[in-house]
Amino acid sequence: MQARVHIIVEGLVQGVGFRWFVARRAQALGVRGFVSNLYDGNVEIKAEGDRSLLEELIGQVKVGPRSAHVTNMRLEWEDLREADTSGRYTGFEIR
Repeated sequence: MQARVHIIVEGLVQGVGFRWFVARRAQALGVRGFVSNLYDGNVEIKAEGDRSLLEELIGQVKVGPRSAHVTNMRLEWEDLREADTSGRYTGFEIR
């Protein structure tokens, strides 16, 4: 099933290669979307693709790169309708 997820990652996640880590993992899984730093020190991820692949990405994000320390993740799921299966994104980028 195709889905979209909005994730806010909290912890030591800026200045430690976290966005690069997320982008590499998402691209390897074929997930589309973006990752960006937020002004409050958190990282935002919006991703879409097969729900099982998104769940795999979430598992990898929870661990993060060695230099990061994830303390909390807030997730908001949305199912993609059949008419919207092409989604909003064409690839995965760092913003």
